[in-house]
Amino acid sequence: MRNTKQKDIVLNTLRSLNSHPSADELYKYIHEEHAEIGVATVYRNLNKLAGNGEIRKINGLDGSSHYDWNVEPHYHFICNCCGKIHDITYAIAPDLIARAECVTDCKILALEITFRGLCKECQEKHNLIKI
Repeated sequence: MRNTKQKDIVLNTLRSLNSHPSADELYKYIHEEHAEIGVATVYRNLNKLAGNGEIRKINGLDGSSHYDWNVEPHYHFICNCCGKIHDITYAIAPDLIARAECVTDCKILALEITFRGLCKECQEKHNLIKI
């Protein structure tokens, strides 16, 4: 993928956020400072970046895709209530791929594990946290 100013803006904006935005959410951030960049340009660049493995595409609960600049091995947690996506460190099960390969005799090339439940904020909001 050739480097373009628009691609750099999309990637740098995604990296600057501490979240996993949808394409529309990312477009809103970009549009605030770069009104000349259209929504189609954001979508096109996100798809190219994800296709090249430069970012990760995550399917959220709402049927939309969300994007993650962190391509290092890690898992995700998606809250069933608010839809926020949180990273979970790979360190909780670093040998999972090796163990799965041993059990299946398959070569695993990628790993996508998503945990679903209620985040701390939603538990507190619904009085589900026991003190």
